[in-house]
Amino acid sequence: MTSAAPANPDERNRLVAKTANGVVLLVRAKPGISKSRKPKIVEIGDGQSAVEIAINAPAQDGKANKALLAALAEQLDIPQNALSIVSGETNRLKRILIKGDPATQHLAITQWLEKCE
Repeated sequence: MTSAAPANPDERNRLVAKTANGVVLLVRAKPGISKSRKPKIVEIGDGQSAVEIAINAPAQDGKANKALLAALAEQLDIPQNALSIVSGETNRLKRILIKGDPATQHLAITQWLEKCE
C-alpha cells in the first residue's frame, strides 16, 4: 500500500540524483488508470519514496512507458527526447534520466517536486 510521503526537502532530494549528463528521477508508474491525475510523492517501502505518475495507457507492448515519458515531458515542459528510462523498463518502479545541465535540471526537478505533494 502506498501513502503520501513526508513533504520535506530531504525527501525530495532523495528522489532526484545528479549524473554527468543530467539527473535521474525515481518514478512509480501507475498504468491503466481510467483518468490521469496529478503526480504525487508516495512511499514505496523500505523508507524510500518515488513520484507516482498515473497514466491511462495499459502496461503492454511499451505503451505505458511511452505514455509515462510523454506525461512527464509535458509536466516538466521539456522535449520528450530529453527523457529516457535507464532502469525498470518492465517494472512499475523506474529510474528516468532527464538530460541537461545537472545543476539546472536538479533545481528545476526539485521545484517541480514541491508541486507534487
